[in-house]
Amino acid sequence: MSLKGRTAIVTGSTSGIGLGIATALSEAGANIVVNGIGSESDNEAAIRQIAKAGTRVVFDPADMLKPNQIATMVERAERDFGSVDILVNNAGIQFVSPIETFPIEKWDAIIGINLSSSFHTIRAAVPGMKKRKWGRIINICSAHSLVASPFKAAYVAAKHGLAGLTKVVALELANDGVTVNAISPGFVWTPLVQKQLPDLAKSKGITLEQAEHEVVSDQPTGRFVTVQELGALAVFLTSDAAISITGANYSVDGGWTAK
Repeated sequence: MSLKGRTAIVTGSTSGIGLGIATALSEAGANIVVNGIGSESDNEAAIRQIAKAGTRVVFDPADMLKPNQIATMVERAERDFGSVDILVNNAGIQFVSPIETFPIEKWDAIIGINLSSSFHTIRAAVPGMKKRKWGRIINICSAHSLVASPFKAAYVAAKHGLAGLTKVVALELANDGVTVNAISPGFVWTPLVQKQLPDLAKSKGITLEQAEHEVVSDQPTGRFVTVQELGALAVFLTSDAAISITGANYSVDGGWTAK
């Protein structure tokens, strides 16, 4: 399948899941608008990786907490590329705390970036998609869009909200040639996770292998999800084969939420 001539915005795409999805979409032929909060060197490295497929790749520094910057990012992409055909809402942050001591500013930031930013990107991108009668919106949720874990009040609330937003927008756009779906990963093998494992092993006096097993203990498969798997699913959801799939929430969690 070729996405040649299509343009995708992928938020939070300078590392991890977002980078994996942006890379897969680029390899399928799409031009990519990269967005994230990494260092300048991280951003440049991400662009180089995504651009290896030969498509056009640009970086937009829009702050996902600022609706005006989000709207400007979409407007700029429409102007420079001619359209925004694919929108992947991936930007997210996390904070863990008991509810009674959960910092109010952390709650506001997590809801803002993990949920509200997707409302703002969708709101800005939908008019162009409806006009062209073609669009693909993919919201990166989490296993926590379906189940809960203690001490993650804001994250779980945001991801449940994003799953609901996915369904609403899918229904609104069902006759406009635009599909809207969610992908809900479990634990994913990313550079961030790799960096955290040695500290976890040291703090608990266990081996690196034991630490890795402990992290994925919720997943019956006993293995991490890979960003390549998520990228492949995202590409499929943009294809003509997925034209009748909308309002769905795909669990990619090694069986976690099946328990």
